[in-house]
Formats: sequence, structure tokens, C-alpha cells
Amino acid sequence: MKLKYLIARNCKIYMKDKGLFFTSLIAPLILFFLFVAFLGNVYRDGLISNLPEGVEVGKKIVEGFAGGWLMSSLISVCAVSIAFTANMVMVQDKVTDRISDFAVSPVPESTLALGYYISTALVTLMVCGVALAVGFIYLAIVGWYLSAADVFLTLLDTVLLVMFGTALSSIVCRFLKSQGGITAVEVIVSAAYGFLCGAYMPISSLADGISHTLMFLPGTYGTALMHEHFMGGAIDKIGALYGGDCSKALRSGYDCTLSFFGNEVPEWVCFLVIGLTVLILISAYVLLCTCKKKRRK
Repeated sequence: MKLKYLIARNCKIYMKDKGLFFTSLIAPLILFFLFVAFLGNVYRDGLISNLPEGVEVGKKIVEGFAGGWLMSSLISVCAVSIAFTANMVMVQDKVTDRISDFAVSPVPESTLALGYYISTALVTLMVCGVALAVGFIYLAIVGWYLSAADVFLTLLDTVLLVMFGTALSSIVCRFLKSQGGITAVEVIVSAAYGFLCGAYMPISSLADGISHTLMFLPGTYGTALMHEHFMGGAIDKIGALYGGDCSKALRSGYDCTLSFFGNEVPEWVCFLVIGLTVLILISAYVLLCTCKKKRRK
């Protein structure tokens, strides 16, 4: 019961701040508009330039492919960056010293920490859900190549990435004690994470040293799952028209299929990596909270 009230309290505080809530909700939509308006042609031209000479595809397939890359990149970044914004409640409690009130209350430290985690995950899921809905509508208009399984898997990918982003932000926010600190971290994450996970630019197009380094980052595997499940249908359609070698090259070139030092990474391994990372990060978060409780005693 205490956990239920804590979750409701944290969500209410976040949503009560109209500026913060509106900003986090509108940010993915602004980014979506910028992608469509300014980078759409880059993705379309990239597909055409990567096709074998003499191969031409219809406009609908090109739009479905470009839209799939756009949406997979957008959700991959928002699932992590929005989690840092949503965790502002934890930092605000430190700034206003509300955390001291909790310290002398009968609420266990573990319950308090879990309340922050779940409320942050719920807010992030809500924002990503809005972005997903807009993305699905956009793909239905320009070129829909997602199967029912693809839709389900994109939802699963979103939940996993939100859990990953929430756990990561929860650990970082444990060490922040000012709004300036969380704002600085949020800006850094928003600016850098998209490049580090392969959302803004295919890893295969980077220098070998950089691409090999990024393969050790778990976010890369979550983004690859998003790419595959959003773009796989369009790529399969191209493969059905022009051969399997063409679809294989596109999957490799656009990070739907990752290569770890020359070895192809199966899809189940990507799920395993991101899943284990979530478990490790949550365990580390719980350990931090437990250690803090012991120090207080």
C-alpha cells in the first residue's frame, strides 16, 4: 500500500509541473517533425544508394523503410533520455529536503527507491507510447510493412529500453543533489546517446575502432532490435522483389543485424544482452539503496 501511494505521489508531482511534463511530452513530437522535415531525404537517398545498380523500388517501400528507421531511432533515444527527465522528482526531493522526511518515516528505503523507479518507468512509457502511436499513424499513411508480430515486438522493445533507461537514470540520479546537475546530465544524454547507440547514424558506417567500441554498449543492441522490428518488413519486401542478398546487405548496412568482430549477432542474443543489462542495473540500484540505508544506521 505504501508503494502504491509513493508511485501515485511521484507521478502526480511530475505531471503537476506543467512545464516539465509538457516539455517531456512534446520533445519526441518535435524530434519526429525535425526528422521528417529535414532528415527524411537523407534516409531515402541512403536506401537508394545502397541498392544494387539497376534496382529500383517503389515510393511506398522507400517511405516505409525511411519511416521505420526514423521511428526506431526516435523511440530508442526517447526511452533513455525521457527517463532522465522523469527522474527529476527524485532530485527535487533532495533539493527541497523532502528526502529527510522520508528518512524519519516508517517507509523502508527499498520501498522509496522502488517507488521512484516504477513511477519514472510509467511516465517514460506514457511518453514513448504517445510517440509510438504517432509513429504507427505516420507509417500507416506513408508505407506500412509491419506484421502483427512486428508491432508486438516493437512494444516489447520499448518496454525493455524504458526499463534500461529508467535503471540507468536511477543510478545516476542517486548521486545528483541539484537541479542543475540533472539538467546537465539530461542535456549530455540527449545529445550523445543517439550517436552512442547507433540511432542517428548506422554503426556500420563508422570507423572500425568506434564501431567495435560501440558494440560493448548495451544500448546498441536495444536499438538494433528496434531497427529490425520497424524496418524488417520493408527490407523483406525488397528482398522478395530483388533477392535475399539485397535484404541481407540492407540489414547489415542499417544495423538491423549487428556484427561483433566479424561474427553476426543473432536476435535472441540482443534480447539477452539488453535483458541481462536491465537486471544488472536494477540490482546495482538496489545495492546502492541498501548500502545507503546501512550507512544511515
